[in-house]
Amino acid sequence: MDSDYGVPRELSEVQKKRTLYQPDLPPCLQGTTVRVEYGDVAIAADPAGAHVISHAFPHTYGQPLAHFLRKAANVADAKVISEHPAVRVGIVFCGRQSPGGHNVIWGLHDAIKAHNPSSKLIGFLGGSDGLLAQKTLEITDEVLSSYKNQGGYDMLGRTKDQIRTTEQVNGAMASCQALKLDALIIIGGVTSNTDAAQLAETFAEAKCATKVVGVPVTLNGDLKNQFVETTVGFDTICKVNSQLISNMCTDALSAEKYYYFIRMMGRKASHVALECALQSHPNMVILGEEVAASKLTIFDITKQICDAVQARAEKDKNHGVILIPEGLVESIPELYALLQEINGLHGKGVSIENISSQLSPWASALFEFLPQFIRQQLLLRPESDDSAQLSQIETEKLLAQLVETEMNKRLKEGTYKGKKFNAICHFFGYQARGAMPSKFDCDYAYVLGHVSYHILAAGLNGYMATVTNLKSPLNKWRCGAAPISSMMTVKRWSRGPSTTQIGKPAVHMASVDLRGKAYELLRQNSSSCLLEDIYRNPGPLQFEGPGSDSKPISLCVEDQDYMGRIKKLQEYLEKVKSIVKPGCSQDVLKAALSAMSSVTDTLAIMTSSSTGQAPL
Repeated sequence: MDSDYGVPRELSEVQKKRTLYQPDLPPCLQGTTVRVEYGDVAIAADPAGAHVISHAFPHTYGQPLAHFLRKAANVADAKVISEHPAVRVGIVFCGRQSPGGHNVIWGLHDAIKAHNPSSKLIGFLGGSDGLLAQKTLEITDEVLSSYKNQGGYDMLGRTKDQIRTTEQVNGAMASCQALKLDALIIIGGVTSNTDAAQLAETFAEAKCATKVVGVPVTLNGDLKNQFVETTVGFDTICKVNSQLISNMCTDALSAEKYYYFIRMMGRKASHVALECALQSHPNMVILGEEVAASKLTIFDITKQICDAVQARAEKDKNHGVILIPEGLVESIPELYALLQEINGLHGKGVSIENISSQLSPWASALFEFLPQFIRQQLLLRPESDDSAQLSQIETEKLLAQLVETEMNKRLKEGTYKGKKFNAICHFFGYQARGAMPSKFDCDYAYVLGHVSYHILAAGLNGYMATVTNLKSPLNKWRCGAAPISSMMTVKRWSRGPSTTQIGKPAVHMASVDLRGKAYELLRQNSSSCLLEDIYRNPGPLQFEGPGSDSKPISLCVEDQDYMGRIKKLQEYLEKVKSIVKPGCSQDVLKAALSAMSSVTDTLAIMTSSSTGQAPL
């Protein structure tokens, strides 16, 4: 055991009180007897990529959904998992830390021990590096005692590196075999769960006994699909940041002379910025997805902000708060193209000092226009997944500088009558990553830990633990599992009029849905937020009392519960089969045929419109 990991924490009185909180379990997971019902085979959401995915994952694609039900559930095909032999389970943190990760381990530990006290839970120290090096720590009640309901990943440590090379995948399999693991649980986001799917496939092909399970934990909130409504950590990050934003709003309102430009964490998608805007009501929020959809240039965005500053000045308001997602730089067409060209030169081995001299003429002109600090940040080497180091690119300072230049110009021309423009820039990134998790994240993570055990107890491989209907009270949550391969998509890039490059199947990050209800709610309030000061402060994280049971607004306004609807559809189909049988009346048969014909025609059109193919 590494002396830096798993040591008891020095806890404050608040932290001590937190460790005493015991999350509840939904009825379907209570007790030691759980039924599992297998649904239909899960297919890829994008039918156009299904062939590529099934070819890449022949052993783990096309598996059925799994629903976990209470012992008393009256479902004919549900199977009771009655045998619970002693198991050895490994667990590893992959990717950036996210509040609530420790509770996944706690929930898994409690489930394992409840079903067989002889089972062992083994944590890998230092993330994937520890997995490959077989650096382990046995998780016990004593080890867990000071980490329950606490933030950080410091019990085991973590890494942001991927497990993607053949050498790394084989190294992970060798570790699992050497330690005689029945299962490996991978905690992480889109990249880590893509790795989990690849490990599961490779293990299955090699007939390795270790089953691989993924758990959706990432503060960015970008692991969202038909099976995953939100991720562990997103609620906490948004609540902590929303309070900080609200404090800035109050300061701006009090001083009446500053514009705060606040860049939010969240990687390429703008989920954190959207949720924080819904919670705190800043004057403006610029979503990367809006910019990309409208193909706005850096000058278009600058003009939008300047026009907003001018409109507020006409109402004698010379202050404001503007939110900017950290992924915005990759949503601005000309800056994204510049980054791609720089990354291409990195890939060719060109040194940072020589990149600017080898840019194309248009890229060189744009590069020279940008302030020196942004140039240096754009030249940073890309992350391990080949994306830009978004956390290091100060887009908020770039916009603030461009806006200040334009407002000074308008002031001189006499078209702007307000006070001199003053900007203060902030990046809300690392401050919240180690925050103590919200009550919702504590409950959600703990339940996912239990679900992970039932997945491995059912002998499933290449699945992700899922909990749906999350906006409802915990006793109505639905627990299940979905094949990770069914969450994958295949990206395509045009390389000319007749050439298309197809990428590898992966669990890709989900962008903000500009047709979704959360975005619609944001737009409904955008005009009043822009011109008025209707700032809202949700306050600090609460574990008891008002606000303690609140959940993300973007989760609550959407009507998701995909797994619940799948089950409801299955129930309707079963009813149809029970009514329309040989011997039923002609009228019943005609009505069923007419209704089914209409439904299938509609679904065929909807499916073809999403894939671009003509209906059969």
